[in-house]
Amino acid sequence: MTHNELRKKFLDFFKAKGHTALSSDHLVPAGDASVLFTSAGMNQFKEQFLGHLKGYSRATTCQKCLRTDDLKNVGVTSYHHTFFEMLGNFSFGDYFKEDAICWAWEFLTEQLKLDKNKLLVSVYKDDEESYNIWKDKIKIPKEKIMKLGDKDNFWPSDAKANGPNGPCGPCSEIFYDYGEPFGSVEVWNLVFTQFNRKEGGALEPLPNKNIDTGMGLERLCAVVEGVTNNFDTDLFKPIIAAIKNEVSNSSNIDKQKRDFHAIADHIRAVSFAISDGIVPSNEERGYVIRNLIRKSALHGKNLGAKKPFLYKLVPAVASVMQEAYPELKARRENISQLVLSEEEKFTSTLEEGIRILKDEMARLSGDSKSEITGEFAFKLFDTHGFPLELAKEAASQKGFTIDEKEFDGLMTRQRDQSRKKGKIADTIFKSPLVKEKTQFIGYEKTQAQVKVLEIIKDKKPVEKLEKGERAQAVLDVSPFYGEGGGQVGDTGLLKSAKVTVKVLNAQKEANAILLDVEVESGKLSKGDTVTAQVDEERRHAVAKNHTATHLLQGALRKVLGEHVRQQGSFVEPQRLRFDFTHFKALSEDELSRVEQLVNEKINSSDAVNSEVMDIDKAKAKGALAFFGDKYDKEVRMVSLGDYSMELCGGTHVKNTKDIGIFKITSEGSVASGIRRIEAVTGSAAQGILNSQQKTLEDICALLKCSQENAADKLRQLMTEFDDLQNKLKQTMLNEVKNSAQGLIDKAKKVNDAFFIVSKMQGAQPELLRCAVDTIRVKLKDAKWAAMLTSLNETQVFLILAASKNLSEKGFHCGKLISKIAALAGGSGGGRPDMAQAGIKDVPNIDTVLEKSEKIILEELKR
Repeated sequence: MTHNELRKKFLDFFKAKGHTALSSDHLVPAGDASVLFTSAGMNQFKEQFLGHLKGYSRATTCQKCLRTDDLKNVGVTSYHHTFFEMLGNFSFGDYFKEDAICWAWEFLTEQLKLDKNKLLVSVYKDDEESYNIWKDKIKIPKEKIMKLGDKDNFWPSDAKANGPNGPCGPCSEIFYDYGEPFGSVEVWNLVFTQFNRKEGGALEPLPNKNIDTGMGLERLCAVVEGVTNNFDTDLFKPIIAAIKNEVSNSSNIDKQKRDFHAIADHIRAVSFAISDGIVPSNEERGYVIRNLIRKSALHGKNLGAKKPFLYKLVPAVASVMQEAYPELKARRENISQLVLSEEEKFTSTLEEGIRILKDEMARLSGDSKSEITGEFAFKLFDTHGFPLELAKEAASQKGFTIDEKEFDGLMTRQRDQSRKKGKIADTIFKSPLVKEKTQFIGYEKTQAQVKVLEIIKDKKPVEKLEKGERAQAVLDVSPFYGEGGGQVGDTGLLKSAKVTVKVLNAQKEANAILLDVEVESGKLSKGDTVTAQVDEERRHAVAKNHTATHLLQGALRKVLGEHVRQQGSFVEPQRLRFDFTHFKALSEDELSRVEQLVNEKINSSDAVNSEVMDIDKAKAKGALAFFGDKYDKEVRMVSLGDYSMELCGGTHVKNTKDIGIFKITSEGSVASGIRRIEAVTGSAAQGILNSQQKTLEDICALLKCSQENAADKLRQLMTEFDDLQNKLKQTMLNEVKNSAQGLIDKAKKVNDAFFIVSKMQGAQPELLRCAVDTIRVKLKDAKWAAMLTSLNETQVFLILAASKNLSEKGFHCGKLISKIAALAGGSGGGRPDMAQAGIKDVPNIDTVLEKSEKIILEELKR
């Protein structure tokens, strides 16, 4: 029984028991901020469990779930997963223990025909009701019923003693015994939520008792398929086969198995998460997905992978799961693209980090040591961004451990020194390259007298730079905007009577702004006072595009809805790029309306204002924040009229009219649920409009009409052209019909069947099919086969057809044409009575056709 059959069988069984079958919820539970991911079938029924029914009191689902609690065990055991499907049946104040237990037993033993002697059960130690149902109703021997305590058979685990408050209750688990040496595995957990835990641990009976069950599809597949490892089921074998096609095997078979299984598990989790709109990032859910990709990349390295390969596994996942989750197949290209991007980002980190770690382990082995210091692991993380978890994973495979206590101490010390703190940012914080602080004055000035505080070359401080040298410089005050928030850094000059320095870029580093500089003439020394001059033309072009992104977000929210949120941006002088949340491509009308709204706001000549205020006050006013940014208590809010307010540290024009013109150049998908618009403003936009105008003028000259009449004139000509095409087509069809009798007259007679052969020059496939239809009518009940060929300079199109009474006797056009096409490297196929093929070997087509006729004649003679 396949996983698809098993999933359907379960849902059908409970539908027959009066349950409403519902679709799986998304991996991000709607309206539930209490969890990162949907981790159980009951997540989508929280309201029903609290008594808020929605038209049904019984439900059944196959729920997509994602958990990382047992991440370290994935690939190690035969049954742990991050992504899995949970089969469940639920009762909201309807049936209770006896029905839940009896139906579970019925499904396993009668529907799936599992051996009753292989099944064991457990109950909560104080739940005599469940114990007696199993013993007296189901007739399970007492020795096969285990009584377990609060940790194992009460949900949530240890809830009586430790909470949380809320619905809870005993549970009963069903195990399948594989026998020695494998032992038993939990298959199904039946939870009886009959209490409400209150503060202090008191259990109050619920007025409406509920049933919440969960059975992992992966484990059930293993039991039904007769294998002891989930990864040996049809859910995983095609994915593992795809992995084997992409990597070379290592010499240690045990490590190979672990790596294969972990990758297969993780790529399923990643594919489903991205499909549900969870984009890899450094933030909460996105961080989990990014980490799974990175872990998989490490496992791939263990298997000999030399380049990104995970993205190639997504089609295998989509193929396996497409029957139950067709959306995965529809989005597989976007998923693959995002996974590839993540792999490429991590490749450099992996290569450098692994090399350094291996060198350290080799050094320690020479000293007969097996523990890597926390200080080393911290430096590996701090300098190369190599996460501790991945370092532990790689080290453990070589028998090494890491002093985590020392690592944690160093991390805590660094966090205390950081001015900005965030949930995930804490774990990826890097020590600043410089300790100096730069005062940014670029909102008010583009030129200022400044002092050079520090010069850094090759990550080390130096006292001076000679002509032609490149390095980084830190100023006490800076009109140069440091790259951030999607906006590129400023460029310009540092000048004095003795030195001229090109500023190639500006970047933010902790409290400083680092300038990438190159000395054009003279010598730059630490402590010099120079004039800092921003490239104002470039800055203004960037500012136009940045302000335009604010207008663009406002227009998108108005046209598409307020679900639109910025997911990323890139603002440079030539163009802007804006990523946003939306789950389908924009129509031409929507794009046109967005562009129109932006230009309307530009023409309204609204002032662009900025104000520094408390972040809570800014949010209360309705200011939008970029999802990936961290904000201090005091923030800068940029507002345009009364229609756009955003938290933003970038540079902007003073008035919307300064943007000039806004023109969208492209719209497309970045990943599932993430769209991207690219656009230009100002002179770049004007250039596009001028080019379009020139094209229109050229068209009008050819059509000999005014611009106002161009569309009508073109439509008229297209209509006339279509009419001529249709007339020509009809004429050719008539000729084909008229010539059909001639083809029949020239047919060869083989046994009691006619064999018709025709070779037409440049005929469209439609004409050949028309000829076949005409032959069918003219020959009526006679037996016949026809091979009709159309030749042109680059390809040959061939149709093989036969009468129904001939194909019923075993003459199969589809099989024959595949054989014929193979003679010339082509391909083809079709039904028994009609098939077609394309052949590119035009120069040798006569020889091919001769051989084809012989093949068909031999078949007719049989």
